Amino acid sequence: MKKEACFLLGYIASKYSFKGELLFKLDTDEPEEYENMESVFVAIGANLVPYFILERSWHKNMLRVRLQGIETETDASNLIGSELYLPLTALKALKEDQFYYHEVIGFSLIDQNNQHIGIVKSVNDSTAQHLFVADHNGVSVLVPLVDEFILKVDKKAKEIHLNLPEGLLDLYLNA
Repeated sequence: MKKEACFLLGYIASKYSFKGELLFKLDTDEPEEYENMESVFVAIGANLVPYFILERSWHKNMLRVRLQGIETETDASNLIGSELYLPLTALKALKEDQFYYHEVIGFSLIDQNNQHIGIVKSVNDSTAQHLFVADHNGVSVLVPLVDEFILKVDKKAKEIHLNLPEGLLDLYLNA
C-alpha cells in the first residue's frame, strides 16, 4: 500500500504493558469510528507495514491494542512514535458541503467579492486554529479554517468560497 492511497489516522503513542500492547493516539474528531478496525498500516521507514489487530479496548482517550506479531515489550518499543494509516476507502462519506483536509489540496479559495485568494497547498492543523495554507502568486497566505467563513464548497469546480473579515488578506497581499 502506498501512502498516497491512505490517510494518516494517528500514531503509536506508547507501549502499555510488557506483553507488547500499544496505545494508539487517533487524530480524529470521532475516534470511536475506528474502534473496530481489523488492521492498520504502520509507517516503518518509507514503507507501510500491515498489522492485524487481535485485541482492542479504550484506555483513557487512546485505543489500547495488541497487534499480531508484536509480543514483547521490545517489539512494542520499536514501534513507538510510528504513524498509523488506513486506506482512503475507510473514510466515511461526507455531505456535499463537508470535506476532509486532504481532499481540498489544489482547490481555489475565492473571497466574497469573487476574487481569487490562492490555491490550497496544505491545511495546518497543528495549531489551535486550523488554517488553509494557500499560494497567491508565490506569496503564502494563511486563512483561518472557520465554519462561519466558509460560504460554499464546490467539489466539482474545486473551489471554496469564503466570507473573510475585512483586512485579513491585506496582511499578506499588501505587505
